[in-house]
Amino acid sequence: MTLETKKSVFVELGKFLNQFSETNNIQNESVLGNDLFFDDFINLIHLSQSHNGWYTPEQVYFAIKSWADALTEENIAKWLSEYSFDSVQDDNNAKNVALILAGNIPLVGFHDFLSVLITGNSALIKTSSNDQHLLPFLAKYLIFVDESLKDKITFVEGKLENFDTVIATGSNNTARYFEYYFKDKPSIIRKNRNSVAVLNGKETKEDLENLGEDIFRYFGLGCRNVSKLFVPKDYSFVAFFEAIFKYQDVIHYEKYANNYDYNKAVFLMSNFKLLDNGFLTLKEDPSYASPISSVFYEFYENIEDLQTRLEAEAEQIQCIVSNDLVKNSIAFGQTQNPQLWDYADNVDTITFLLTTK
Repeated sequence: MTLETKKSVFVELGKFLNQFSETNNIQNESVLGNDLFFDDFINLIHLSQSHNGWYTPEQVYFAIKSWADALTEENIAKWLSEYSFDSVQDDNNAKNVALILAGNIPLVGFHDFLSVLITGNSALIKTSSNDQHLLPFLAKYLIFVDESLKDKITFVEGKLENFDTVIATGSNNTARYFEYYFKDKPSIIRKNRNSVAVLNGKETKEDLENLGEDIFRYFGLGCRNVSKLFVPKDYSFVAFFEAIFKYQDVIHYEKYANNYDYNKAVFLMSNFKLLDNGFLTLKEDPSYASPISSVFYEFYENIEDLQTRLEAEAEQIQCIVSNDLVKNSIAFGQTQNPQLWDYADNVDTITFLLTTK
């Protein structure tokens, strides 16, 4: 299976996914396999919340659109243009790659899955109990498009065996277990990370509304969700609270509301000072990982000193959002729209898969 063939298979998947949106699902007659997959996928989208209460149709549709936008011929070509695939054109060089996937947001492990297959390797996949249906469905579609992928994709329910390398995602606690258990295998082990925003008080209302997207998309469950704000001394949160008011309906979702009530109560019983707008609490705290329905904040005096700190603590940070106040920051509202070449933890998965023996 040539690289060009593999690219074309994922382009077809992108075309399939592009038919689905929260407002309307419209069949494109040129898309392969609609008679077999279109209606079933709609049903799966609407069943996802019964499989995982956080996977509302709105959030699943957003994830689908993100991948539909990513899996175009132009994006895939741009992504892979930086690599040499000469060593993986022969199936005899293929590796069995164990994928241990997270399930905090819909299809969170798809990039690893894509990377393994596009490099000509085989994927042994252990899905999270929180996301057991979406990826297997898309795998069936890929196999329909090219049946040779059937031998490249295996979903494992029990113990992972007969693998050469590992890509595993989990908490800091599970990462320690992974590091011990897979110590004799080449691996990428991902731990907890969080995303931050750096503000200076000059942000527009649109900037702050977009920051709300970075905070509330997927209910804040992703490592790319902003969970911490750095603000200058004497910063007023009035404009911030006014801008994010458009996201107030999040409190009508029971699981989020339960977290809001519980975490607010815990904070108040501990006599922590809170800023609260009825659906989000802000707490001054040096930590990066805030609980659901809360965002931590911290004051800074000097942007250069903050830059130095963020660089020193880079292993705890997934994304930095700002109006170019610090290096390597991205625009407000874009944390949950990564490109194919935006790697989790800044670890180049393709290079790892191409160069690991």
